[in-house]
Amino acid sequence: MRKVRWAAAAAGAVLLIAGCGSGGDPAQEQSSDAPSAGGSAPAKAASDGSRDIAAVRTEIAAAATAAGFTERTPDKIPPALTSCTVRWQSDGAKVTDSRKSYDSTIATLTSGGWKESKRNEERQSVTKVFDKSGWLLVAIHHPQGRVDGTDLDSFIANDTGPACEKLFQEDLADKTKPQN
Repeated sequence: MRKVRWAAAAAGAVLLIAGCGSGGDPAQEQSSDAPSAGGSAPAKAASDGSRDIAAVRTEIAAAATAAGFTERTPDKIPPALTSCTVRWQSDGAKVTDSRKSYDSTIATLTSGGWKESKRNEERQSVTKVFDKSGWLLVAIHHPQGRVDGTDLDSFIANDTGPACEKLFQEDLADKTKPQN
């Protein structure tokens, strides 16, 4: 149940930060190619500067792994969103300093062209938002304070194109419907 609440909160936060819907900041909106009706992301032309989901997934995994993180299976992605989002979570128990690994991952991503657009720091928790080539990346570091040292470190990237925006809105609407 905790994972479901976290996933819904993260998706909501990503949508809120991304400015999905008509209330978004036009300066922050970027276009990208839409995924096909079959659910897989199309290969995107290099000439328009956009990236496909495989490139984004590889870039996040490489940066986080180089920083010492090992991947933990993230919450299940709804099938309709598999072509629109990458969710990478660390196994925080396997690093000695997850904040240092988080900062190192961020440094690698920013040197690779991800541009920071927003930041929120509260106590020891940090959430940063980055943009690159039609993608929005939310990087979260949240110390859990557990004896086992497990912290929450997540990197969630979403395609910000109109087709994916529509799918995210539909998914969020489904999650907020009252359960009978």
